[in-house]
Amino acid sequence: MSRESYNLTDIPLDLLRRRRSAKWTSWPADVLPAFVAEMDFPLARPVKEALIQAIELDDTGYANAPASDLANAFAGFASRRFGWEVDPAQVTATTDVVGGLRALLDLVAGPGQGIVINPPVYFPFFSIVPESGRELVEVPLTEGGRLDLAAIGRAFEAGARAMILCSPHNPTGTVPTRPELERLAELAADHGAWILADEIHAPLTLEGATHTPFLNVSPAARECGICLTSASKTFNIAGLGCAVIVTASPRARQLVAGLPAGATHPGHLGVIASQAAFESGDDWLDQVLVQLDFNRELLARLLERNLPGAGYRQPEAGYLAWIDASRLGLGPDPATPIFDRARVAVSSGPGFGAGGEGHFRLNIGTSPALVEAAVKSIGNAI
Repeated sequence: MSRESYNLTDIPLDLLRRRRSAKWTSWPADVLPAFVAEMDFPLARPVKEALIQAIELDDTGYANAPASDLANAFAGFASRRFGWEVDPAQVTATTDVVGGLRALLDLVAGPGQGIVINPPVYFPFFSIVPESGRELVEVPLTEGGRLDLAAIGRAFEAGARAMILCSPHNPTGTVPTRPELERLAELAADHGAWILADEIHAPLTLEGATHTPFLNVSPAARECGICLTSASKTFNIAGLGCAVIVTASPRARQLVAGLPAGATHPGHLGVIASQAAFESGDDWLDQVLVQLDFNRELLARLLERNLPGAGYRQPEAGYLAWIDASRLGLGPDPATPIFDRARVAVSSGPGFGAGGEGHFRLNIGTSPALVEAAVKSIGNAI
């Protein structure tokens, strides 16, 4: 079968501005958006064809996830991409990763008990924990963007009952190593804590790094871990509302079975698109990974030329670049002067919690020309 080639480098700006998603409608037309985690690349052909077929059949009713092949499709994808053998019977569909996490918090810890997060980290974690009536326990990453395992152990010893693991990490783009994850599983098992592993960016792990699914690292991890992931970030279908919760032990499976019905009701088009992505999206994904690898290296050159003094460690996964602007005189939240002066919308570093001061997050999941336009605009303005 011939491999379809996707145009990932020449994406007309006027075409992007016709989109109605958050990235392209949140700001006036003179602002270049590079904030929210949406990619600008064309959809994978199998995903687009599956959605078109559904629309042509007027097939826009309720999802019937238990009767769908979504679990088998994900299991095949996990095996091909990660060497992870998933039991489809331990795959449960949910609305989205954050919604699944929020629902699980009610089951893994009692009211007032601690939930560990590792700032700077994906900002919804800061809200879903207190919303659940649990206590937020912040254990910041080390300076190199790694898990502070000793501090996590102390948090569990002090009574924290679970941790939300962001792997690969957002916004730093770091990928935890197998030894780190093995030790994390030991710590959780020793203290009777759960690890809720958000692995939504895992398929976007780039050359030079290896993603290890948490449930695949050890027997301890399979007992104390629950994985949440989705095709949404990888295949740019977040608006369709579908994710999966994966378990690997009877104990974890029984816990997930206690989720309320509303937490296991994905969008029908999301199920259709996710199944197509998991089954037939590999060629598209391989090309996107090559483009993201190019873009992260391009960004390094552009920053050196246009923003000397900015700190940047190339992400090991994903399309979100974490940039230290603390030496550029832009204050604690560089996103504000960047927006005001350069008319580029980036994500606010302080919004990701401790360690985010003086930083901003830049979306590079787009054409090289738009990455260059964003960096040049910022450089010229400041």
